[in-house]
Amino acid sequence: MLLTIAGPLVAAYLSEFVMALTSKAIVGKLGYEQLASIGLASDMTHEVIVILVGLLSVTGVLVAQAEGGGRKTDAGMAARQGLLIATALGVPATLLVWHLDKILALTGQSDVIIDPMAAYLQPVSFAILPVLWFFTLRTFVASLAKTGAVLVITLAAVALNYVLCRGLVEGVYGLPELGVAGAGWAKTIVSVFMLLALVTYTYVTPTLRGYGLFLGRLRVDRTICGEIIRLGLPVVGIVILEASLFAAVSIFSGLLGPVPLAAYQVMIAWIGIAFVMAHGLAEAGMVRIAYSIGRGSMSSARQAGILTFTMGIVLLIVLAVIPITFPRLLVETFLSPDDPGFNDVLTLTTRLLILAAFFQVFDGLQVMAALALRGLRDTVVPMWFAGIGYWLFGIAGGWVLAFPAGFGVDGLWWGMAVGLTVTGSLLAGRFMILTARSP
Repeated sequence: MLLTIAGPLVAAYLSEFVMALTSKAIVGKLGYEQLASIGLASDMTHEVIVILVGLLSVTGVLVAQAEGGGRKTDAGMAARQGLLIATALGVPATLLVWHLDKILALTGQSDVIIDPMAAYLQPVSFAILPVLWFFTLRTFVASLAKTGAVLVITLAAVALNYVLCRGLVEGVYGLPELGVAGAGWAKTIVSVFMLLALVTYTYVTPTLRGYGLFLGRLRVDRTICGEIIRLGLPVVGIVILEASLFAAVSIFSGLLGPVPLAAYQVMIAWIGIAFVMAHGLAEAGMVRIAYSIGRGSMSSARQAGILTFTMGIVLLIVLAVIPITFPRLLVETFLSPDDPGFNDVLTLTTRLLILAAFFQVFDGLQVMAALALRGLRDTVVPMWFAGIGYWLFGIAGGWVLAFPAGFGVDGLWWGMAVGLTVTGSLLAGRFMILTARSP
């Protein structure tokens, strides 16, 4: 059952990440400075979304536990309340993304990096609400082990995103040439397509009837909303702490210049592939753990968690070998060999990929352990663990190594490696302790 849920989710997460890489690769052909600028804007937009879906992911826990207990109407009501909360969060988030370039300018980024951002951020801000609604519906169908449709929709979106992004950025396929703004419009159009497709599937599928997802008007249930917010706020804290680690490394890289920032974009591309595959497996593990708790079986929850960790670590170790072997191919995906910054980016990327191959294992472990604990409704203590690992070791340690100690970009990545290793170890250890001693 774990693989039944995880397989389509891993493929769907990977497809979504490929869409982001496609956009960066197409924009990167305009030059390494454009890659650095739009890459940073895209990363910060992604972090805003990740923070919000962290809270909304609790919806999936409530749906899975209700399904495990045989309470269909409760599962549907949890999803309905998740959609309401997604709407309430999405409106201010849209305004935030619209003005994100002005916020990033306060961090001391150069005009070369800041100036192109607005053309991308303004159209992409309209994708926030569709993305949040899609994610909430996806957690609903995933919690019911109906992940096949998610995979089909996402694969179709990959093809659509390529055509729209290339067409609107470069002016091919009969579409207008909009430059970096085209990447933003492509993201928004694809997000609306994915939402409409999943709504249609959920509405017409007979096995999803009886949950009351589209029954009547969307009234607020204070009890369920309160439960989502109570469990979700510590999750938001964890995600903010994790997102801030990568955001800090991205921003600090920008302070060191466009070459370190462009190298960061190339590096995070591969690391992101490993992470999203681990995240898809982690979400499936969370669903099975929550389902087992709904049935009252802690032993089954522990088995699901251990199986998730084992499968994920083996997968990540295998994936760690690839970037070390093909660094030039990775850089050429984003930059032309004729680009004036190509050789500098390649040299820096080749050196850092060895370190990245090591810590991507712990990056995957921390997300698998965090979602496993979320399936147990344990969210407060993991937030404190994340604070210690991400901020004390990751951000503070990386900054000290990069700037006062003078190690530059290498120091940033060493700090991130230590932060992820500490956090992943603490979270996995807590899951094992809780499931061993609880009835």
